[in-house]
Amino acid sequence: MGAFKRLPGALAIVALLLNLTACQAPEGEGDAGPDPRMQAKVKENIKPVGQVNVGQVVASATDAGGAAAARSGEQVYNAACMACHGTGVAGAPKVGDKDAWRPRAGKGMNTLLDHAVNGFNAMPPKGTCADCSKDELKGAVEYMLSQTGL
Repeated sequence: MGAFKRLPGALAIVALLLNLTACQAPEGEGDAGPDPRMQAKVKENIKPVGQVNVGQVVASATDAGGAAAARSGEQVYNAACMACHGTGVAGAPKVGDKDAWRPRAGKGMNTLLDHAVNGFNAMPPKGTCADCSKDELKGAVEYMLSQTGL
């Protein structure tokens, strides 16, 4: 237990010594400025080794200088909804399962769209399509209903 009481003091001494050592510039380098070759080497050493692709990229309105084209209900379903509604994950009604969709469809499009936008039970808001507009989500719901035969 006594060693732990001395640990903060020892760390403070080590930090002070490191700080003093770091402040000591080699002779003649203090006024010359940074070495461009050294800066290039540092940039090379810290550059990213890869990139992360998180899915389909959709052009935004600012990229095109105008409004981005809305995705069809089928495109939204295939990109974002199929993972759950194609397999029934976490109780999601599977496309084509009339028995599962009929009571939901009976509540009306406004309720279905509200659930798609705000989430319902295990489904998070907007499902897995955070960048979908309300109209795109409505198209996806209409597509799922049409594929189910309702």
